Amino acid sequence: MRVRKKPWADDFINDHQEFIVLEPQQLQGKWQERFTKDQPLAVEIGTGKGQFITEMAKKYPNINFIGIELQTSVIAVALRKLVENPLPNVQLVLTDGADVNEIFATGEVDRIYLNFSDPWPKKRHAKRRLTSPQFLKGYQMVLKPTGDIEFKTDNRGLFEYSLGSFNNYGLIFDAVYLDLHRSDANEDNVETEYEQKFSSKGPIYKLVAHFNAKN
Repeated sequence: MRVRKKPWADDFINDHQEFIVLEPQQLQGKWQERFTKDQPLAVEIGTGKGQFITEMAKKYPNINFIGIELQTSVIAVALRKLVENPLPNVQLVLTDGADVNEIFATGEVDRIYLNFSDPWPKKRHAKRRLTSPQFLKGYQMVLKPTGDIEFKTDNRGLFEYSLGSFNNYGLIFDAVYLDLHRSDANEDNVETEYEQKFSSKGPIYKLVAHFNAKN
């Protein structure tokens, strides 16, 4: 989906770097310095306009959250929310989330969230999916041994692919939901903007998994 450019975004981002990081590689292994407290670190890759990460930060003040987003005009909206309602346990990062091992040190992250990622439906684009083996390798590097991945999508094809990809990589499934909003787990579910808009059109799929320590 094409995102309309916001002419105010670049200047706004440059003026509020207390909430957003533009050169994340420089903070590899030192992310706790961006927060007021040293707490478990959760990362959302593809944070969009920031609804999920800001609501999670309010709900779980004992966790530090980092939202990664590639599109300037999108992350600027998330940043504006933080400027208007500051949260000490949220930081945003303007970058591509493809190379997480260049952004975070080994074992620095406690949890990774993948919410409604681009499904890249064409077979030749499978390597671009955030649940493909090459991405899983990076997640495994930066997650603590006790860390996990939470993945949500409304795309059945991507969900089925992800189940296979996780299984083939040797991850252990902690939970699998074929219709999250009709499950008991929905009581604790924090929705993204996309989820709120499109959940009425079909089921939301979710899985939670962790890497096998023996691998």
